[in-house]
Amino acid sequence: MPEIELPLFPLPIVVFPGTPQPLHIFEPRYRQLLDDCLAGDQRFGLTVIDDNKPRADGPNPGNVGCIMRITSHDKLLDGRSNILTVGEDRYVLKRLVQRDRLYFVGLVEPFHDVVDPDPELSYATQQLKAAFTAFTKAFHELVPSADESMELPQDPVQLSFHVAAALPADLDTKVSMLRLTSTKVRLNRLRELIKSKGGEIARWATATRSAKRNGKPERDPVSAE
Repeated sequence: MPEIELPLFPLPIVVFPGTPQPLHIFEPRYRQLLDDCLAGDQRFGLTVIDDNKPRADGPNPGNVGCIMRITSHDKLLDGRSNILTVGEDRYVLKRLVQRDRLYFVGLVEPFHDVVDPDPELSYATQQLKAAFTAFTKAFHELVPSADESMELPQDPVQLSFHVAAALPADLDTKVSMLRLTSTKVRLNRLRELIKSKGGEIARWATATRSAKRNGKPERDPVSAE
C-alpha cells in the first residue's frame, strides 16, 4: 500500500483495528495534534513505543501502530481534552518527517492480513470463539462486574483483533499480534494464550467460590436433597 503522512502519538499501548481507545490529551504538543486532526480528517497514528524509551526521541522506523479516528471529543475548561478513538488500519513507521509542528509526523505504510483462502480458517475461528467464550465466563465468575455479554465479530480477522484487544497480555505479546499478517496464525496463537491464561482464571474462580462457601465443597446437584 502507498505510504501516507500522519501526525504521530507515541504511546506504550497497542490498539487493534476496530477497537476503541479513550485518550486524555494534556501535553501542549498533543493539544496541537488534536486541533490539527479536528480541523482535518480526524485521524492520527498511535505508534507503539517501549515504555522505557524517552518520548522526546520519538518512535523508531520499523515501529508498528494503528491509524486512529477520533469519534468524540470533550474539551475541558483548562484546555485538556478527553477523546474517544477507534482503530482503523495498521501500519509500519517508515521514517519521521520534519514539519513545523510540536508533535512528531511520520510517513507510514499501512498493511493488512494476506488474503489466502484456507480450509482450516473456519475451524480456527470457531475454536477461538469457544475458547474466548469460556474464558470470559470464568473471568465473570471472578469479577462479576466484568462484561460477559459482549457480541463476538463473525469475521475471522475482526474476531482476532477483538480477542487480542480484550486479553490480558504484555506489550511484546500484543505487538506480535499486531504485526502478524496471517489471520489463522493469529487465531491459533490467541487460543494458546487463552489456554495459558484460562488456567489461572479457573484457579482464581475456584478459590473465589470456595471463599464464598467458607471452604465447604459444592454439593452434587444430582444427589442434593
